[in-house]
Amino acid sequence: MNQDHEPEATRRDASDTESSRASRGWWDRNADEYQSEHGAFLGDDRFIWGPEGLDEAEAALLGPAAELKGRRILEIGAGAAQCSRWLAEQGALPVALDLSHRQLQHALRISDGAADDAVGLVEADAGALPFRDHSFDLACSAYGALPFVADPVRVLREVRRVLRPGGRFVFSVSHPIRWAFPDEPGPEGLSVGASYFDRTPYVEQDESGRAVYVEHHRTLGDRVRDVVAAGFRLEDLVEPEWPEWNTQEWGGWSPLRGHLIPGTAIFVCTAEV
Repeated sequence: MNQDHEPEATRRDASDTESSRASRGWWDRNADEYQSEHGAFLGDDRFIWGPEGLDEAEAALLGPAAELKGRRILEIGAGAAQCSRWLAEQGALPVALDLSHRQLQHALRISDGAADDAVGLVEADAGALPFRDHSFDLACSAYGALPFVADPVRVLREVRRVLRPGGRFVFSVSHPIRWAFPDEPGPEGLSVGASYFDRTPYVEQDESGRAVYVEHHRTLGDRVRDVVAAGFRLEDLVEPEWPEWNTQEWGGWSPLRGHLIPGTAIFVCTAEV
């Protein structure tokens, strides 16, 4: 792709294969900028569920921190493995999986350029997890994989497969209501601009029409049905409120919008026995 060409933003169908290829390329190209821009907020070893800043140390959505010791935990779409590093500090045995090679290189950078014995790093597609059945006690994903795949049930079933019966999976995504509003942090982002029920993917494509970024919309009801179809029981749906201490803007997220509409949805699920 011509690097000087600004990608065209559009709404069109995008297959699972096209979406996966676009995601790998986008995160490999943009990992450096992403970590530079958001690394301080994410920290090297914090577990943040989204731009609101909800911290797992306080939320305990995976369970009490004291009970994580010795648990095998899979993090999906781990980026630089900040969440996994926090889990390791609690005594857990995390594996950080990501599609992007460059993101995992940042995980090595944070670990001083050497493999971190406490955190396993795996480069793989979330739709084809390279693990045996029932390999993990818990799984988590903070804005990883699920917003970017055309077939979320496939990913959820893979997570269900590698979890032990009764294991918990917690994942966060952009709150579906945000798709009805322009992705702007200011007042222009407060007026409905599209149908909430339009599930056509958001695609950025190059001059040849090849997708370089893809994000898929699921309504809240869709997400619940996906969870159930994959063999999970939905235990809780958390919609973090924007805290007073958080004054930053992150893309379309901002204090202005965050005090009025939800920006993140967190699904707490249990693998059916």
